[in-house]
Amino acid sequence: MAEKSFKYVIVGGGVSAGYAAREFANQGVKKGELAIISKEAVAPYERPALSKGYLFPEGAARLPGFHTCVGSGGEKLLPEWYADKGISLILSTEIVKADLASKTLVSAAGDTFKYESLIIATGSTVLRLTDFGVQGADSKNILYLREIDDADKLVETIKAKKNGKVVIVGGGYIGLELSAVMKLNNLDVTMVYPEPWCMPRLFTANIAAFYEEYYTNKGVQIIKGTVAVGFNSNDNGEVKEVKLKDGRVLEADIVVVGVGARPLTTLFKGQVEEDKGGIKTDAFFKTSVANVYAVGDVATFPMKMYNDIRRVEHVDHSRKSAEQAVKAIFASEQGKTIDEYDYLPMFYSRSFNLSWQFYGDNVGDAVIFGDNSPKSENPKFGSYWIKDGKIVGAFLEGGSSEENKAIAKVAKVQPAADNLDVLAKEGLAFASKI
Repeated sequence: MAEKSFKYVIVGGGVSAGYAAREFANQGVKKGELAIISKEAVAPYERPALSKGYLFPEGAARLPGFHTCVGSGGEKLLPEWYADKGISLILSTEIVKADLASKTLVSAAGDTFKYESLIIATGSTVLRLTDFGVQGADSKNILYLREIDDADKLVETIKAKKNGKVVIVGGGYIGLELSAVMKLNNLDVTMVYPEPWCMPRLFTANIAAFYEEYYTNKGVQIIKGTVAVGFNSNDNGEVKEVKLKDGRVLEADIVVVGVGARPLTTLFKGQVEEDKGGIKTDAFFKTSVANVYAVGDVATFPMKMYNDIRRVEHVDHSRKSAEQAVKAIFASEQGKTIDEYDYLPMFYSRSFNLSWQFYGDNVGDAVIFGDNSPKSENPKFGSYWIKDGKIVGAFLEGGSSEENKAIAKVAKVQPAADNLDVLAKEGLAFASKI
């Protein structure tokens, strides 16, 4: 079997890998020094496109249109870009063994890769109902969405089941975005989730009420407070019914499951320190092992703003942590220092004609402002979260780029907020003063 050696290796070919590669190029990496090893068959791409534009019935996003780094307004890094920079893109290659002590990675095909510095960018994998032994969960047309292959399967199934019935299991990001895009594909959509409202990790009951009514008005049926406990299939092995814990049975031609993800850290178990389900790093994304860095979904890192440590699953952090790690690698080699990672949590989503952004922390008392009527032509509303007399988080639906920047600044600066009633009345005007 072949053995190859590189100065730097990135294991994982997702968003973080693309942004790290760009930063390596910015830092002057020499040809032949860097390799990206990915089990996917394509160059790094902007994963959010899969649950948004990729499934559109018209004008659908397709590669090479959303390779990194277009998601943040940067240059699109096509496979030729990597070749031109002398960066080895080793695709369709799954690493099955990592020995950090000997700085060696081994692929499923038995090839060996040696490195001097390693960036772990393995990301997450979706939680599958088969993992929990759910009856009938291995039926055909029970689908998930994480990688481009998953999106292609969804596209094929939507075409095959025109005007059919789809059940979305889960009420988080994937549930909301896919319910919307499935409705755009003229499917009969039902969304099922166990929580009392959608996106419970982020939304308050007030915020969620807007989205639930908006979706209902668009024809999406929402069933809350129960879970899928089994599936029935037809003679072809295709799913035909979803059995719910509350006893209801839903017809289904397609089921899409979005019930969470877990970070892919198994390769490194027992070799690096872990915390909160991820690989523990410092503010430069260095792990407990010399010359090994972890970024994106797998990294548990110091959240300077809140003086705690967190693991963040979102594309914004995947991009920024990758850039920070590469800068740290080069600074270390040159005997220089860089600023600690000072991350402002940021989350966003787009569905139907809606678009929201959130910054900061959603703890404390929430104050809602603006027009949050689901019947409005152009709803624009938001929320501030206040803890210990300071605004620590801000959310805005329907904001312009300037307005989104304003609420981001509020979450970063954390201004005092003494009177919640006044704050609710001022709304966005408060943010514009900061």
